[in-house]
Amino acid sequence: MVVAGGVLPFHLERSPVRGRIVRLGALADAILSRHDVPESVARLNGQALALVAAMASALKFQGSLSLQVKGDGPVSMLLADATNNGGIRGLARLDDDADTSALPDDAAGLLGNGYLAFTIDQGPDTERHQGVVEIKGQTLSEMAEHYFTTSEQHACHIRLFCTRGPNGWEAGALVLERIAADGGADTQQNDAEDAWETACAFADTLRENELFNEKLSAQDLTHRLFGTLDVQDSAPRALAYSCHCSRSRLVNVLTRFSDDDLDHMAEDGVITMKCEFCNHDFRFSRDNLSATDPA
Repeated sequence: MVVAGGVLPFHLERSPVRGRIVRLGALADAILSRHDVPESVARLNGQALALVAAMASALKFQGSLSLQVKGDGPVSMLLADATNNGGIRGLARLDDDADTSALPDDAAGLLGNGYLAFTIDQGPDTERHQGVVEIKGQTLSEMAEHYFTTSEQHACHIRLFCTRGPNGWEAGALVLERIAADGGADTQQNDAEDAWETACAFADTLRENELFNEKLSAQDLTHRLFGTLDVQDSAPRALAYSCHCSRSRLVNVLTRFSDDDLDHMAEDGVITMKCEFCNHDFRFSRDNLSATDPA
């Protein structure tokens, strides 16, 4: 499934600001409905998907960006990743002891105390870059802003949206990043600060019903929000669901185990492995399992 124009990058011509509007479209429901979790957990997962889609679209190389949040709350792990070309996936893992009948509705309550990490991976020949910070903030937006401010010294204004509408789940984001302004006089720096604060104030006027209004294009939204700030849209970018699981990859994993281990894994002669991201079961015959896919 591909959503054409899922990400619209833009910048403000006379301001030190660039941004992205993200709309997952049908991808949100296709991914979130794969998992039978409470709505508050699915909503957090959808926000994480929109966040990584926005941030990965700014990568200037072939690679991926992943988000991992691990805390002591009911959601023990929140994972999402996106590639520079728009492939996304994610999951929210509930703690085994979580009381699903009385879950908090906010990200802070769901995640509890712990850490948030972003990892950038440029491929097997390059060392991964990872930043880790303590979870701080009530919303995932605030947690991510805290990360970029403290770990990357990079000012971001992040708004994340996810809701379940008449046609299923919808998720999206509006992200602003402050870029380096020309150095020089204090007046120029003050003007840059004023421009950043103005752009953030305008971004805060975006409402959920606007973002998910199919009659409004992403270009309509950028010009509705930032038209007086000389907004310039860039070429839109596609999003697609992209899970890394495959039968051949799992076979390679299984063949590393001893015969005794494989016998222990088998139930009624079948070994079942589940991909947590796409919630799909892969089944392998124990008798036929070898270095190649037994089909």
